[in-house]
Amino acid sequence: MRKKILGLKENVKNVIVGKEEVLDLILTALLSGGHVLLEDMPGTGKTLLAKSLAVSMGGTFRRIQFTPDLLPSDVTGLHYFDQKEGEFRFREGPVFTQILLADEINRATPRTQSSLLECMEERQVTVDGRMSRLDELFFVMATQNPVESAGTYPLPEAQMDRFFMKLSMGSPTLKEEVAILNRFEEKNPYESLEPVCTREEIRSAQEESQRTYVHPELKQYLAKLSAATRKNRDVLAGVSPRGTLSLFRAVRAYAWLMGREYAVPEDVKALAVPVLAHRLILSGGGGTGEERKVMEEILSRVEVPVEVWEGR
Repeated sequence: MRKKILGLKENVKNVIVGKEEVLDLILTALLSGGHVLLEDMPGTGKTLLAKSLAVSMGGTFRRIQFTPDLLPSDVTGLHYFDQKEGEFRFREGPVFTQILLADEINRATPRTQSSLLECMEERQVTVDGRMSRLDELFFVMATQNPVESAGTYPLPEAQMDRFFMKLSMGSPTLKEEVAILNRFEEKNPYESLEPVCTREEIRSAQEESQRTYVHPELKQYLAKLSAATRKNRDVLAGVSPRGTLSLFRAVRAYAWLMGREYAVPEDVKALAVPVLAHRLILSGGGGTGEERKVMEEILSRVEVPVEVWEGR
């Protein structure tokens, strides 16, 4: 299964130049059953990345452009009366897909933002008291602009905690930007992209990756990191048990993706900031990357255990 997932990554790289680390982290989130928040300036390739991932895994793709006038029913769907049939029917919203791009999610009102909470956590939608299941591979990639704040509604803590990771693609290097020009000179490589794996193979990879061995000392290390966020003087509210479990799942998936059957402390160090930092509520209000700085400082202070990690 690992070869299939690595093949998926290589297929996406036919369109996306560079961003090796970001792709590894997004695949880690996908294997862990989590969702990703991409905080970037417009034009960095977020939409193209989501569409390329959907095509590569042979999945369905839907996009919602979040705006202040967007209603919850525009996201989840609604019941309407079919006059011809003489009965109420349910019209599915765009969340009934596998890959959902929630573009500029912070431009919608809190009421509309919250319509995604049940979808992201339980993979189901409840409309007018009726519950409908979403696809098992339902995967949200949401975006927001880190600079422009006019007309936006910051995501509340409950919504931020639903995101498995918060990432940034960042601007390309000079070499990468030249490669982008060369790659897109003739035509858009996305147009010739083909699926390289099936949904069943993705599900098998998810199950297989979550069987990765994590040493008891490493579990202690994860718990100590979370505990340290709750005791830090700069943090008003630290990482919840859901955050610790998210890091645990991420470590297993990331180690598997790296070709190992066991996790090591370096996996934790690579994942702690993208998985935990956005879950911190700072006493000073946060913003401008302060959460990342605090998490990096905590990571540098908590003692790293030394063991033979592959043992059981």
